Order: sequence, then C-alpha cells, then structure tokens
Amino acid sequence: MFAKEGYALIIASLVMGGIIGTLGWMTGGIPGGLIQGFALLIVLFTLYFFRDPKRTIPEVPANTILSPADGKVLKIINIDEPLYHKGPAKQISVFLSPLNVHVNRIPSTGVIEFDEYVPGDYLVAWHEKASELNERSQLGLLHPSGEKVLFKQIAGAVARRIVYHVTVGDSVQVGERFGIVKFGSRMDIVVSRDSEIIVKVGDKVQGGLTTLGYLPTSN
Repeated sequence: MFAKEGYALIIASLVMGGIIGTLGWMTGGIPGGLIQGFALLIVLFTLYFFRDPKRTIPEVPANTILSPADGKVLKIINIDEPLYHKGPAKQISVFLSPLNVHVNRIPSTGVIEFDEYVPGDYLVAWHEKASELNERSQLGLLHPSGEKVLFKQIAGAVARRIVYHVTVGDSVQVGERFGIVKFGSRMDIVVSRDSEIIVKVGDKVQGGLTTLGYLPTSN
C-alpha cells in the first residue's frame, strides 16, 4: 500500500526510470547496465519512501500520547510555547530519516482548534532552530480533558512538501492518518509541562503504535 500523496511522484519515477532504463539498454555494455541499475534505484526508492503500511491502532487509555511519526526521538525539552499553549510546555521531537515511513498520525484524540501553514527555511531537521524557522504546519488539538496538544510537521533540508488533511473544527482520533512530509523531516509534539513522558532521547518510535507518554488526567 502506498501513500496517496505520493502517487504523482511514483508515476513520475516510473516514467523517468523507463526513459533512463531505455537509454541504458540502447547504450549497452557495462555503462548501459549501470544506467539501468540507476533507473531501477530511482523507482525502488520512490516506492519505498511512499509506502503506507496498514496499522492497527492499539487500545490505549484516553490520555495517551501516541507518536505521530516513525523515527527516532531527537529531543525532550521544556519550553515556553507562545503559539497555542501560551506558556510553559514540554516538547518531544521525532526525527524522520528518508528511510522511515513518512505518513503522519494524530497523537491524541480531540478537536482541531488551530491550524497554520508557515513557509520557511530548509535547515537540517535536527537544527536547534528548525522548529521555528523551517517550513512547517502547526496544528493545535483540544483533548476532551481540556488539555492542549500542539504538533508540527517540519520540513528538513531535503523535504520540500508538507501535506495535511485536517482543519479547524475536525474531530480526530488518536492514531488517525492525517498527512505526510515528503523526503525527510521532523515532527514536534508539544504538551503541558506536567505530562508524563515515558520515552527517552534516542528511542525508535512508530507512528500510531508507540506511546510517547500521557496527558495529565485533570487540569
């Protein structure tokens, strides 16, 4: 199964691969074989990148924060968040390499009450200022408990296209698929300071499967 957001690029890679492969066949010999091999790599990488494996979202407590993306926990820090929480908060950053599944999922159940797309730079995803300066989407979710969850799709040095399919007023479920960042990226999840985070820096996580932590049970 492939992400629908990648269909156009998959078709383009097949066409390009076919053209390059034909040139390789016409060239013949070792050079032609190398050209054909390169064409095959283009197609295989594109198919691999846009894979969208079917996942069964686990039954979890209502205050669970699931990872919105596959990747590695890059940082867990306390911040002052001015956009949605408007005060002290805790940020968990997940880095997605080009080899990770790039489909993004909702981290907690609730209602989207804030969404914003911000054009920006293309610093490497692990850069300290990537969350503030890079191209990104910023989505604010109100949990039924009243807790706020802000999550950001952040483009990296390679990524140039952020796609998301939710808007203000949408009711969403934890683990629900909502978008993709094409070709390498990062996701930040910002929750209240007193949320319990159970992952640590360096942990590998899977979108819609790995529990990052738990929102406070009461305000």
